[in-house]
Amino acid sequence: MKWVTMDFEYGFKGTLKAKRGTVPIGIEEGTIEPYDMVFGALGSCLYSTFLDIAVKKKIVYEGVSMKVSGEKRTEVPTTLKTVHVDVVVKNPEKEKGLDQAMRLATEYCSVYQTLAHVAEMSYTLSFEYTEKE
Repeated sequence: MKWVTMDFEYGFKGTLKAKRGTVPIGIEEGTIEPYDMVFGALGSCLYSTFLDIAVKKKIVYEGVSMKVSGEKRTEVPTTLKTVHVDVVVKNPEKEKGLDQAMRLATEYCSVYQTLAHVAEMSYTLSFEYTEKE
């Protein structure tokens, strides 16, 4: 079973504690807000799923950068309306295989699929090549 605990002071200042780490919650510098955590959960789940698929396909790359953005509805409850994930893979071996890995990752990532019940989900995948020294 997965779990986290949270402790809050009066006002919006708290700490999220998980089995292997702690994150400060709030609206001040150095803290994260609720949708930061939602977007972080999406990005980390999507990357973990993508990585598992790439490893199974034996496709190597140097790294991945992600930007997760979204828009909330104005109607109450203000669930997410849209979510977009911009993915850049650095120095990949096989672009076609990674295109397929990302498509499959969106199908198998549980956080992506959960958010897809309330939001219009999309992603872009691009590749960046740098010269090796």
